[in-house]
Amino acid sequence: IEPYRTGFIEVGDGHILYFEESGNPDGNPVVFLHGGPGGGTDAWNRQFFDPKAYRIILFDQRGCGQSKPAFSLENNTTWHLVADIEKLREHLNVDKWVVFGG
Repeated sequence: IEPYRTGFIEVGDGHILYFEESGNPDGNPVVFLHGGPGGGTDAWNRQFFDPKAYRIILFDQRGCGQSKPAFSLENNTTWHLVADIEKLREHLNVDKWVVFGG
């Protein structure tokens, strides 16, 4: 399963998050939350979902993976994560989605 879209979104406090979309652009949206801090998403995370049925959205949380700045714990709390998820949802024009954690 390969992404059909990748990008970055500025979320404030000097943080820029990496995101990607794969699967069916018209499918049911699902966002994957990786473990952390310090983790990140990987290609194998896409395999949890049927690409014919789901619009698969992966992103790297603050300080993780391809997000910038790397390894930053500054302004990096659970409340920041919740706000970042909401900003990403709005940026991708998703009304509601399934949240899946690993």
